[in-house]
Amino acid sequence: MGCNTSSTRIKNSQISLRAVLIIQNWYRGYRARLKARRHFALTIFHSLEYADEQDQIQLCNFFSFMLENYTHIRKEEIGLNQLADSKLDMRDKQDYVDLDVPDSYQGPRLQFPLTCADIDLLLEAFKGKQILHAHYVLEVLFETMKLLKQMPNFTQVQTSPSKEITVCGDLHGNLDDLFLIFYKNGLPSGSNPYVFNGDFVDRGRNSIEVLMILCVSFLVYPNDLHLNRGNHEDYMMNLRYGFTKEILHKYKIHGKKILQTLEEFYTWLPIGTIIDNEILVVHGGISETTDLNLLHRVERNKMKSVLMPPREINKDHSSDSKHGNVGVTIGAHGRIKASGCPSEHLPKHEWEQVIDILWSDPRGKKGCFPNTGRGGGCYFGPDITSKILNKFQLKMIIRSHECKPEGYEICHGGKVVTIFSASNYYEEDSNRGAYVKLCSGKNPLFFQYQVTDATCFHTLHQRVSTVENSAIKILRERMISRKTDLICAFQHQDRRKSGKLPVSQWAFCMESILGLNLPWRSLSSNLVIIDQNGNVEYMSSFQNIQIEKPIQEANSALVETLYRYRSDLEIIFNAIDTDHSGLISMEEFRTMWKLFRSHYNVHIDDSQVNKIANIMDLNRDGSIDFTEFLKAFYVVHKYETTMKPEDTNLDT
Repeated sequence: MGCNTSSTRIKNSQISLRAVLIIQNWYRGYRARLKARRHFALTIFHSLEYADEQDQIQLCNFFSFMLENYTHIRKEEIGLNQLADSKLDMRDKQDYVDLDVPDSYQGPRLQFPLTCADIDLLLEAFKGKQILHAHYVLEVLFETMKLLKQMPNFTQVQTSPSKEITVCGDLHGNLDDLFLIFYKNGLPSGSNPYVFNGDFVDRGRNSIEVLMILCVSFLVYPNDLHLNRGNHEDYMMNLRYGFTKEILHKYKIHGKKILQTLEEFYTWLPIGTIIDNEILVVHGGISETTDLNLLHRVERNKMKSVLMPPREINKDHSSDSKHGNVGVTIGAHGRIKASGCPSEHLPKHEWEQVIDILWSDPRGKKGCFPNTGRGGGCYFGPDITSKILNKFQLKMIIRSHECKPEGYEICHGGKVVTIFSASNYYEEDSNRGAYVKLCSGKNPLFFQYQVTDATCFHTLHQRVSTVENSAIKILRERMISRKTDLICAFQHQDRRKSGKLPVSQWAFCMESILGLNLPWRSLSSNLVIIDQNGNVEYMSSFQNIQIEKPIQEANSALVETLYRYRSDLEIIFNAIDTDHSGLISMEEFRTMWKLFRSHYNVHIDDSQVNKIANIMDLNRDGSIDFTEFLKAFYVVHKYETTMKPEDTNLDT
C-alpha cells in the first residue's frame, strides 16, 4: 500500500509539474505577443512623430519662400514691413512687469526675491488648477533671463558622495510627472541638485506651469538647478506642437507679450551640462564633427530658431533685402518678420553644431549619417561616440529627445544613456518615465515611474489594446490623407484587376507612398482584410474611416490635400492673420494658397480652391474663417480592434 501511494503521489506531481509548465509556456507566449503588439504600436507613434518634425522643417522652408515671394505679390497686406523687432529692451520689461494684478485675482502671489516658500506656493496652486497671473509669468521669465545671460554655454557641475545630482529628460508639459519626480526624489535644493535636459514644453496641457516651476526653482537655487535647451524650446516648434496655443488660451490679453518674451528666453538657455568633467548632458546627441571647444564659444543667443538656418548674404547687391537675402523668423504669435542684419544669426558651421546637439539620435550602426527620420541632426554610431568622448576626455553622454518604453535606455556599450521623463507620452500606459541619479565614482541609478489613473484597474490586454488602437487610428489618418496616391499604387501593382495583392506588394505600396519605415506585413492584420490565400483586399485599407461631411463641391484630391496639410495651413494662416481676428481676406487666402501650392508642388486647380473659399465666406463680406474652412476636412474614425482568440481567455 505504501509503495502504491508513493508512486501515485509521484505521478500526480509529474502531472502537476507538466500542467504548470504548459500554463507557464502559454503565459510567456501570451506576454510575448502583447509585448510585440505594444512594440509595433510604439513604432507607429515614433515614425509619425518624426514625420511631423520633417513637415515642420519643410514649413520653415516655406516661410522663407513665402517672404521672398510676397515682396513681389502683396507684401503690404500681411504687414511684413510693419512688424516690430522682437528684441526686448528695459522699457519693454518695465511695461510688462508693471502689469496690474487685480484684487480679484485668487491665484498665487510671488514675492521677489523668491524663496523656497514660493516654490511650495506655486506647486500647491498648480495642483489646484490655478493659473499664474501674466504679471508673475513675465517677471519670472525676465528674472530668469538675467541669470541665464551670465551663464556659459555648458554649465559645469560637481558631485560628491554626499551630493548626488538628478538628471531628468523630456517633460513636455506633463505636470503630473514633475509632481511625481519631486514627490519621489525631493524638491530642488542646495543638497538635491537637478539637471532638466530640455523639452519642458509642447504636447502636454500644462507647459507654462512646468516652465514656471522650473524657472522659479532656478531663481531660488541658481547653482543647483540647471536648465538645458531642447529642440522644443523654439517658437517655431511651439506653433505646431501646442505651447503657443496654450499660452493664447490661458492668457488671452497678455499672451502675445509672453510669447514675445519666450522667444528671447529660449535663446539664453545653456545648450548642455558637464558633470564631474566626465559626463556630457545634452538634449539630442553629437555628430562626427562635434567640437565642444567651438560650442563653448558660440553666441547661443543668436540661435533664434533651430529650424531657420542662416542664409548666405549676397555681396553683389547693396540692398540684400530686395533680393530676398534676409534672415527670416516668425515673431510672437507666429507673425512673419525679416531682418537684413547678418550679425543676428550664427555662422552656418556654428548653427550646424548646435543643431547636432539638439536634434541627433544614437544608432547601433557605425558612422554618422543624416537623421532621415526627423529631418534634422544626424544618427551617430558607437564609433562616433567613442571618438568624441576620447577627444574631449569624457566617459559618458546622457541625452533625452526619444521616448523609450521603460523611460530610459543604455546603448553604445554603456557610453550613451537616453533618459525620458514624460510617462504616457503617446497614450495612457504607452511608456514609463524615468530619471537618473549620478555621483562621482558610482554607477548611474535609474528610477522609473508612471502616472496612473484609471488604467491601474485595467488588465494588461486592455492596456495594450488601448495603445494599439490609438496608434492604428493615427496611422489610418495618414492613409486617408494619401488615399488617391495609394489606390493608384495598388492598381498599378494589380495587373489582373482583381482588387487583391500579395501582402508583400501591398506593404511595398504603403511604404513607398507614405514614406514610413514600419513593419507593414506585421501590421497588415490590423489594417486590411486578408483572404484565405493570404492576399490583401487593398480597398479595405480605407474601410471604417472617412472624411466627415466633406464639402460636396470639393473633389477627392482637394479634400485629401487639405487634410494632409491641415496643420501646416493652420500655422500659415496664423502668420498671415496679423490682427488675430480669426479672419483673412479672400485676396490673402488666394495668395497664401498660390504660394503654398507652388512651394509644396501640389497639383490642385486654383478654381477648385476659390470655389470652396467662396462657399466658406459665410458672412459674405469677402473674408474667410480659416478654422471653419479646415473643419470641413476633419476625419471621423470608426475603427475597432477585434480581440484575438488567443488573448481572450486570460481576462475572463
